[in-house]
Amino acid sequence: LVLSLVGFQFWRVRPMSKKEQTVGGAGLDWGKLVFGTRVDTHCYIKHVWKDGAWDEGEMVEEPYVKMHVLANVFHYGQAIFEGQKVFHCKDGKVRIFNDKMNHIRMSRGAERMGMPTMSLEMFQSALTRVTLANLDFVPPYGSGASLYLRPFMVGSGPQLGLGASSEYTFMVVVAPVGPYYGSAVPAIVVEDYDRAAPNGVGQVKCAGNYAADIVPASRAKKQGFPVCLYLDAKEHRYVEEFSTSNFVAITKSGVYLTPDSVSVLDSVTNASLEKLAVDMGLKVERRKIDFDTEVDSFQEVGAVGTGVVITVIESITRGSKVYKFEQSEVLQKMYNKLRAIQTGDEADPHGWMRDIA
Repeated sequence: LVLSLVGFQFWRVRPMSKKEQTVGGAGLDWGKLVFGTRVDTHCYIKHVWKDGAWDEGEMVEEPYVKMHVLANVFHYGQAIFEGQKVFHCKDGKVRIFNDKMNHIRMSRGAERMGMPTMSLEMFQSALTRVTLANLDFVPPYGSGASLYLRPFMVGSGPQLGLGASSEYTFMVVVAPVGPYYGSAVPAIVVEDYDRAAPNGVGQVKCAGNYAADIVPASRAKKQGFPVCLYLDAKEHRYVEEFSTSNFVAITKSGVYLTPDSVSVLDSVTNASLEKLAVDMGLKVERRKIDFDTEVDSFQEVGAVGTGVVITVIESITRGSKVYKFEQSEVLQKMYNKLRAIQTGDEADPHGWMRDIA
């Protein structure tokens, strides 16, 4: 069985250039990129785990994976992934953001899903190698765009019975991206579906968590809501997270508020913003948030994650009630601060950035 990695034939791989690559060398219209646009890249990197060890990895130019039809991922869903961004910085360096945290999260996810872990050295080496092999597609400084990296691991060994795979494939694909939404968006509370169950895998960045959102998100978009907000599965009372992002609120009393739940993904972006909030003098609270009793205390609301960074939520609809949030001043300041650190316009006091080139 041969699968296209990204969007059937919409994503093509350009043959690797024999000339030296340079940042922005692909000559795309960098300022018009949006998140998820299919574009050409040179290659991806692939490692295989078998007999208890990872191989050295290889660069693959064709955007396909040859895999047995009984591979575990197709039947029993062993699939986890990460997402991080690479930036061309003001000083000319190419740097990746906070990938140590992504390695920690992927390792935890692998353990929960019964999959092998890998060393930080292997993880970072794969990210570095694939970035350098696609340097042409790193958007230049000042474009507002970045190179998105998608590391992912799947159970690739053939089996008919339920159980952990005998083989795993770890790959990293890249794509230059712009904004996810581009402006403030309305959200709607999902009442008829749950994203994740208590003590399930909601805290893991596994494929099934996102598959669960496809139908609710599609229905919400038809109603004019680009984003869904999920409440806890047990009581439908406490805030969990948005479709693809963590929930953050700035309260009228000046608190940076985000949910504490075993069913919520531990967002690298959210954890970084919490530190920036403290730097800005805000109190940070990570706790249960009762939607109905606390929503009126929200001054600003944002959806935060690697893809969206911070998307301002202009309103949340639940049933016949619409809660509007007129301000985004604090979230905008936090967005500007984080972006400035990522692009090298400001110092990196927390040591989040790692040099690649």
